[in-house]
Amino acid sequence: MDYAREDFDDYVWDKNDEDWEDFRNQLRQPSAPRRARLLVEQKFKKPATLVPPMIIGGYNILYRLRVEGVASDVLIRIPSPSFVKFAEEKTLREGATARYIREHTRVPVPEVFHYGKDPEVGPFIILQYIENRSTLSHTLRAPNDDPKEPNVLDPNVDEGLFENLCNKVASCLLQLSEQTFTRIGSLVEIQDKDGSSFSVTKRPITQNMNNMIQLANIPRSVLPTEDKTYSTADEWYVALAEMHIAQLVFQHNDLVASEDDCRNKYVARHVFLQLAKQGRLSTFGFAEDDWSAQSAIHPSILCPGPAPDVFRLWCDDFRGGNVLLSESDDIVACIDWEFAYAAPSQFMLDPPWWLLLDVPEMWESGIEDWIKVYEMRLKTWTSAVEKAEEDVESNSSSLPFPLSRYMRESWETGRFWLNYAARKSWAFDTIFWKYLDERFFGGRADVPKHELWKTRVHLLGERERNAMEPFVEWKMEDSKERIIVDWDPEEAKERLGKVLFP
Repeated sequence: MDYAREDFDDYVWDKNDEDWEDFRNQLRQPSAPRRARLLVEQKFKKPATLVPPMIIGGYNILYRLRVEGVASDVLIRIPSPSFVKFAEEKTLREGATARYIREHTRVPVPEVFHYGKDPEVGPFIILQYIENRSTLSHTLRAPNDDPKEPNVLDPNVDEGLFENLCNKVASCLLQLSEQTFTRIGSLVEIQDKDGSSFSVTKRPITQNMNNMIQLANIPRSVLPTEDKTYSTADEWYVALAEMHIAQLVFQHNDLVASEDDCRNKYVARHVFLQLAKQGRLSTFGFAEDDWSAQSAIHPSILCPGPAPDVFRLWCDDFRGGNVLLSESDDIVACIDWEFAYAAPSQFMLDPPWWLLLDVPEMWESGIEDWIKVYEMRLKTWTSAVEKAEEDVESNSSSLPFPLSRYMRESWETGRFWLNYAARKSWAFDTIFWKYLDERFFGGRADVPKHELWKTRVHLLGERERNAMEPFVEWKMEDSKERIIVDWDPEEAKERLGKVLFP
């Protein structure tokens, strides 16, 4: 199957597999669960007993424990070093975000008892264990006996069940959409004598940033610095576009197949960055969009864009597998708030990508088929959001128009694809050329796929055009030897600077 996702670096992938095997061997030692138990006993100052089995999640190792005198069991979550490349940072931000959501919304989130870094265990979160029957993904997925295969929405799913669950998740997301912030970045919990408060004072930690290191060995030094936050959506779109360029520069293996493939990727990324710097990505598909080719044909009654200085919670990893259900299919918990941050409101105004459970770039029948199926399910979703909106006070929303309308227009105008591409380096290329380019700039010449760059290279500035051929020559020569390259931090910044222009 020709997936819409570009390839990760296979050499780095294999190295991660080796590291994971080493870590699994450590987990088999009796000392690993014992350290977790001792930490829980230290925090609660009470005896604790491990409740098997150990759980291996996508990013974390979890131990369930029964603590004497505590009503519910607890889980201790420890990030896997093979999969989590900002272990301490991610854990501290996740702990703060989960507490914030629990305190400021009615979204069911397990209580976070303790989080931090322990000299023996490392970064950790100790939280309430929630009894549940299943997850939303397992409830809606097509029958599949292979646990390694991704969950896919059952095409024969009971319509009443699907609608019921959409209604319940929509209510949660509507509550999250009402939480607003004045900067883009990660939440930090501040403890003082009067209690605790929350502030956006650290960089966003995104799933894509983690993938860049885990699956392509991108140098950390070219990513946003830890204390960096952003005051506008445009600033964050620029940062995301620059990270796409960093992926092209520093993924050593398996990203570029030919010189023209490299040119396609170079032109698409620089055009996207140029639009971000011009402040156009943040207005695309809203009433303020007066620049795109499609703005001439879309009605002028589109919703206005969100306020430029108001941002909303977004979680890259929010999906059906992180929504826990009871025996009666009520939501008992939304879990795993890693990769959550105060983001451009534009992200929250899109319909959720996870309605079909699997991502569009890895859909077995291709991305076009994903779109066809998604459009059928989107009607149920937007109806669910409308129902959730009816259940709250009409004047309580901080948005000028209903969230359901924003989501519907996002899909119709292609805003959904803009934000999806902005967040995903390995899905970016297919989405840019298939679903954004002509919306941005109008029809293009009918050329073979490998020559798409020729239709838009004229949009680049003189410096970007002049730098393209030297970059392509360097990239193709550099890719000949299949190795893992560990860049010196300063040399990496200098290399990236040769293709980024102020």
